[in-house]
Amino acid sequence: MDVPKPKPSPGTLRRRRLTALAVLAAVALLLVLALRSCGGPEAPPLTAEQAGEPVELTLSFSGDLLIHSPLYARALELGGGESYDFVPMLAELRPYVADADLAFCHVETPMTPAPAASYPIFNTPPALANAIAATGWDACSTASNHTLDQGEEGIEETNGALERAGVEHTGSATSAREARRPLILEAEGVQVAFLAYTSDTNGIPVPRPYSVNLFDPEQIAADAKRARRAGADAVIVNLHWASEVAPEYVTEPNEAQLELTSTIAREPAVTAIVGQGPHVVQPIRKVNGKTVVFSEGNLASNQGADTGLATESQDGYVALLDLVVNDGGASVEAARYVPTWTDHADYRVLPVGPALKAAEADAAALQASYERTVSIVGRRVATPEPVRLP
Repeated sequence: MDVPKPKPSPGTLRRRRLTALAVLAAVALLLVLALRSCGGPEAPPLTAEQAGEPVELTLSFSGDLLIHSPLYARALELGGGESYDFVPMLAELRPYVADADLAFCHVETPMTPAPAASYPIFNTPPALANAIAATGWDACSTASNHTLDQGEEGIEETNGALERAGVEHTGSATSAREARRPLILEAEGVQVAFLAYTSDTNGIPVPRPYSVNLFDPEQIAADAKRARRAGADAVIVNLHWASEVAPEYVTEPNEAQLELTSTIAREPAVTAIVGQGPHVVQPIRKVNGKTVVFSEGNLASNQGADTGLATESQDGYVALLDLVVNDGGASVEAARYVPTWTDHADYRVLPVGPALKAAEADAAALQASYERTVSIVGRRVATPEPVRLP
């Protein structure tokens, strides 16, 4: 089988952009000088988009940060028993997060100063927000079936913890005004909107219409259009599939997922769709011409065969979408993914390829995890990194 051509690194893409921008700056200067020599008004510098030069960005997306009791117990141990330190558990993801132009995570559980708690009503130490920032995520979805586990106070505390850590957030809000304002981040002069929704809240009544974003195709379309009007060049929609829509531990998207993504993908304002929630990885596919990441699976959790759950729930992946923006619009031109595996010995989240090369965990377990993930996610629409294991 032919090995796919390696994708240029984010650093290479940045150098290309800088070269293109330098050329454009020179052209702009010549235009300004020409206008001045003719006595005309000064012309503003041209941007890459205005000149028709494409801008390429790498966007990174990760699955559930699902902090069960063994994970926060390990974080407390790492903090010397006096504080929680989640940073070492996520550190090996940094090359696939911080090196992307923009990186997005999913905070599954509320974070408040109250005592830590696990399934079924979660409460995660707010120190997780510091680890999110240290790993390099720019923004996180906070819309999940556990968003309301600690009520309205949980939403306020979670969003506050992220803000103090310097991480943007979307999906839950403490006011109607906050909920209406689309989250738009900038990279290389490109404005990228990130919108987040959940299918349900585990039966907990939503206290305010704005507390958490729920699935509603018409509302999602309206929000995407609002983001475009606010200046977004691209709009990414995050869908958290809870059990009312997608059964847990099922690796193929069901009819409800396919129907909803098809409807959303038909909206011209939407660029791509990413998702998580079933606690296992699901494929990356093209739906109505748009890239859809159905589920990145669990990123960090205590789920797996050793806890009596699906073996696949110990697997995950970081999705890397290569976004190209030009005067014709924005589109995902390529998709890659990095298979991950949570080592239950110390709850580090390991990128499988590098971990296997460095002999950081059981080789057979890493190999099996990689093969499971690649067999589910596929190679036709997206390319695994590494392409194959040694």
